[in-house]
Amino acid sequence: MDDSHLHWLAFHLLFHGQSPAARRVLERFGSAGEVFRASAAELDGLRLDKDLVRDIAGRGPLDRAGRELEKIRQKGYTLLTIEDPGYPGHLREIFDPPFALYCRGRTDALRNPAVAVVGSRRPSPYGRAVAERLAGDLASRDCVVVSGLALGIDACAHWGALRHGRTVAVLGSGLDVMYPGENSGLADKIAEQGVVLSEFPLGTAPHAMNFPVRNRIISGLSLALVVVEAAERSGSLISARLALSQDREVMAVPGNATSPLSRGSNGLIKEGAKIVESWEDVAGELPSPWREIFLAQKEEKMDNKPALSREERTLLDALAVDEVRHIDDLAEGSAFSVSELLALLLGLELKGAVVQHPGKKFQRRI
Repeated sequence: MDDSHLHWLAFHLLFHGQSPAARRVLERFGSAGEVFRASAAELDGLRLDKDLVRDIAGRGPLDRAGRELEKIRQKGYTLLTIEDPGYPGHLREIFDPPFALYCRGRTDALRNPAVAVVGSRRPSPYGRAVAERLAGDLASRDCVVVSGLALGIDACAHWGALRHGRTVAVLGSGLDVMYPGENSGLADKIAEQGVVLSEFPLGTAPHAMNFPVRNRIISGLSLALVVVEAAERSGSLISARLALSQDREVMAVPGNATSPLSRGSNGLIKEGAKIVESWEDVAGELPSPWREIFLAQKEEKMDNKPALSREERTLLDALAVDEVRHIDDLAEGSAFSVSELLALLLGLELKGAVVQHPGKKFQRRI
């Protein structure tokens, strides 16, 4: 990390992200390095707080940034500043891009075309299945799936993408403060194949106000945003509005008309969002050349589906992606005993074809 990283991180920590004051300063001096070489007299006329002027003219921000850089090095993280060649280009184009990104994992994942998949923290079995399959289909075609590592749809999208490709998780806390804790194992997996990132300084707690701010990065990294399930006042709708303000495509998966979980996503469709039923629907709305690149790929690139026995296929056909079934329900009228069903279901689960829920309930995954 060079002086440029030190200067941009100091600027990032000083202004806490984009602000009118930060933009005025950059317009006047051109770069973070020039800002910290300026004298107090040169900062006059920019309508800055006197304490801020004194801080910029002193060594305080640079010393704080130096200590933060040392922590980043010790933890093995990567810092990307807005001037770095590896900084994601689509994010740089938004109105208020972060000046710095803390990254854990493979930052080259940020160069691939990306689609955001977001939704409810308490989804239905239908929403879980759709998010996982849609994310897997996109990831298998070299599209990075972006989401927020939250419980529910976000986690399903990350897991689905990891099965076939890469994913990016954007945190609403410091990179070293894993939230929610239940997804710490998922974050480890993401860092192996993709990247976990945050704009918040190390040690930042997951304050509620951080998540709407974080959402602009999720949409800003992406060519389009897909809402799978969302209630009327869901944070996913905030992401959708941010995506629209960034000139991104907004799409939604239609849901049950009587379900509160579908009111937000169905409302987006009423307002003109593209209906998504498959990865092709997403690809068809992307800007050129990505639309043509994705649609030119074969329908079945995922030819690595597991081979199933006749008994496994029969049982899989009795399951659905949009509902869960109890083992007793499956056994009723079946030619298999409960013990045989459990053995078959275990095999299907190991092959990634079935997911088991608490209480011996099962759902089709593919």
